[in-house]
Amino acid sequence: MRKIFRQIYVQVLIAIVAGALLGHYFPHAGQSVAPLSTAFIKLVKMVTAPLIFVTIVLGAKEMGGAGALGRIGGKSIILFELTTTIALLIGLWAVNTIQPGAGMNLTPSSIDASVLNGYERSMHASGGVMGFLLGIIPDSAVSAFANADMLQVVLFSTLFAIGLSHAGKTGETAYKFFEGVGSALFGVVRIVMRLAPIGAFGAMAYAVGKFGFGTMNSLLMLLVTVYAATLAYIVLILGGICLMCDVSLWRLLKYIRGEILLVIATVSSEAAFPQLVKKLEALGCPSGVVGIVMPMGYTFNLAGTCVAQVICAVFIAQAFGIQLSVAEQAVLVGISMLTSRGMAGVAGASFICLLATLAAFKHIPIEGAAIVLGVDRFIAEIRATTNMIGNAVATVAVAHWERQRDDVCMRETLGMPPKVATR
Repeated sequence: MRKIFRQIYVQVLIAIVAGALLGHYFPHAGQSVAPLSTAFIKLVKMVTAPLIFVTIVLGAKEMGGAGALGRIGGKSIILFELTTTIALLIGLWAVNTIQPGAGMNLTPSSIDASVLNGYERSMHASGGVMGFLLGIIPDSAVSAFANADMLQVVLFSTLFAIGLSHAGKTGETAYKFFEGVGSALFGVVRIVMRLAPIGAFGAMAYAVGKFGFGTMNSLLMLLVTVYAATLAYIVLILGGICLMCDVSLWRLLKYIRGEILLVIATVSSEAAFPQLVKKLEALGCPSGVVGIVMPMGYTFNLAGTCVAQVICAVFIAQAFGIQLSVAEQAVLVGISMLTSRGMAGVAGASFICLLATLAAFKHIPIEGAAIVLGVDRFIAEIRATTNMIGNAVATVAVAHWERQRDDVCMRETLGMPPKVATR
């Protein structure tokens, strides 16, 4: 029994339940412990940027330098773009089938749009797609890490890895140094992850204390639509990728259940990044592939964000009685793909993506986003979790396509039966 309670996922699960009970019965006390979650996430973010740098640099070395970096990175981006497009189409199908906003008969004047002011300022400050493209380039290498801008960190890390790969024998000393730095960073991660239950407790207590369980009832059909579409994407698309790559999706999800619970509690996929990297390496994926695919995933994998975004946009249109043609919905999908890139790295990016999409699409009143804001926290849980699961699946898949995955280790770790050799 004592061994069970030592498992991190069991501790996180207990913390989630305890936090929910505190927030429900003592709302003010629940909201007061929010700093516990904030502090934990800040600790994780503190180590994430340098960890991404080290994993990309060492990953490129292990896989053979700049050529492997481009090849694996290219496969990862293609996979992320393809799955994100499919996710958008699944979301579009779900919201048109269920029609969660039908019959609400809202008008712009009936919505208090003042709650959107802060988000709109962030949206305009981001500069849209052009701002995104220019924002990839940091003012300095130090500023990329100081601001924890993952796109900038990935760009600098990639360029540094390419440069170091051409350094020849003189670069070997640098590689040994970064190996030591990597070991030290993962040592920090082990310390920080012991605080995961405390962070999960604070996040759940705050969420339930502030919003209450009843908040979910007000826009229940919207939540049902988002969760149904997202689960369909995970089972059908990610499950299909796993099937093609000879791995069980269910066993993989069970293997990373601790990280899933942590993301659900903290609503931050970054919270699970360091631990997920180590788990995927222990699963049989080479550190080189993990070190390239995972950072790419945390900047380019937006399937969870996009499936929720398109559902919310069409939901608002339905709430206002606006009928969108097939062509208009196709344009909406295209705009969603662009705005999701343009908002990368912005605080509150997922909700700001929705505002940017509505502002660019112009057929749907942007004021309608205010009715979604109340349940955005619950949507964010499945959104962040889906992105994290997608990153894990992509890493396992690319390792398989690169013929670098240790399938014997993977099957043994996941509890899958040994593969029968065929003549």
